[in-house]
Amino acid sequence: MSEQFVPGVYARTAIVGLAALALTNCSEVTGSTSGSSPGFQAYAQAQPAAPPPAVAPAPSAPASPSPPREWSGESGASGHPEMQASAIRRAAANFGNCLESLWPLAEKRKVSRATFDRHVRGLTPDLRIMDLLDTQPEFSRALWDYLEILVSEARIATGRDLLVKHKAILDKVEKAYGVDRHVVVSIWGVESNYGTLGGDRPVIRSVATLACVGRRQAYFRDEFLATLEILHRNDVRPDQLKGSWAGAFGPTQFMPTSFKRYAVDFDGDGRRDVVDSFPDLFASTANNLKRDGWQAGSTWGYEVTLPKGFDYMLADRSNRKTLREWEGLGVRRAGGAGFPRPDDQAFLLIPAGSQGPAFLMLHNFRVIMRYNPAEAYALAIGHLADRFRGGGPFVQPWPRHEPVLSLSERREMQELLNSKGFNLGEPTGRFGPRTRAAVRDYQRSVGLIPDGFATASILSRLRGR
Repeated sequence: MSEQFVPGVYARTAIVGLAALALTNCSEVTGSTSGSSPGFQAYAQAQPAAPPPAVAPAPSAPASPSPPREWSGESGASGHPEMQASAIRRAAANFGNCLESLWPLAEKRKVSRATFDRHVRGLTPDLRIMDLLDTQPEFSRALWDYLEILVSEARIATGRDLLVKHKAILDKVEKAYGVDRHVVVSIWGVESNYGTLGGDRPVIRSVATLACVGRRQAYFRDEFLATLEILHRNDVRPDQLKGSWAGAFGPTQFMPTSFKRYAVDFDGDGRRDVVDSFPDLFASTANNLKRDGWQAGSTWGYEVTLPKGFDYMLADRSNRKTLREWEGLGVRRAGGAGFPRPDDQAFLLIPAGSQGPAFLMLHNFRVIMRYNPAEAYALAIGHLADRFRGGGPFVQPWPRHEPVLSLSERREMQELLNSKGFNLGEPTGRFGPRTRAAVRDYQRSVGLIPDGFATASILSRLRGR
């Protein structure tokens, strides 16, 4: 089986977030069985810009809408039969019939016919989504650049102000769910820059389009039906229900099905409003993490230093040891402090290989990855939360001299590894655990440090140059 990558900004339920997975050498492409679906607008739209306001506006404050773009009229890059231009046109022509065929399923969920007609009748497909669903973007940011965008001084300062502003609510949420408030606010900051980059597409139109057109119809039919349930219950008003092209909405980017599972009415007004109610927003996000297994009183991980001659083959997510055992191998917490809970188990992550920082990741890091199954994303969330608490930047430098491999170069590296017997499945240009393992095995075979970090020099060596 090849490593799987699904382009887009809908993550979690076996669908992976766009920006985090695009990061060369740091992505962990995995499926997930539960949780919300981060839109990841904050990174996807991030460019150097003026800093956000010191205190963010109400959580639903949207970015200024951009002019709509039309579908290119071209077949999708995946080659899937349903993404052929002719198939897209046929599905679009049958759009009304497709939606009407879903009425019996909506009725079974106790959605009224009046609600169904009010929100579905007259809908037209947003075919621009087909280009976004099947895009093959070229990413050029390294992990360290990505972290600097999401864990910027402006974002740190804003988050600290918001932690003070909403202290009373966060006190109650933290007491109720046992989830670190700094992580909740960090997710808010990373997902939508505190509600300023949440997306402006009507969710009902987006999920209706995806339920009837393209290659993910089975998945999105459930999202469409869940959206109707939200509208029928009046948890979120139609004018509030706007988000990413894949249907993620609200400041912490819930997909409709994950809203259904995790959203709570914490302010007691009878509605689960994760868009305009801070109590509902914070509590729903905390409930999500709690039900995914968050361990109260524990952190997400630690930056560490490794001793000279360290065996980098130990850096594997399947290799968990207690912090005490890692200390016995010479691993030390960066900065010299000790580990407060030495019996906690952790795995070693070296996202930039032996040239960059190393981290011991605890159980809560894996919980954050259930919110978005990418190591880079979880690292940004954890680090931003630490900065809110007064922690400093990472101690060890990143290998900024290393160029970022292009998509075609990453695919070529995978092809060359396969040709030399380091089988990793179908070359896609997307790096996950199988690619990292193959790189590590190749490095060991030629006498290099087996850190799994895919660099331009390794590609050159694979080429025989």
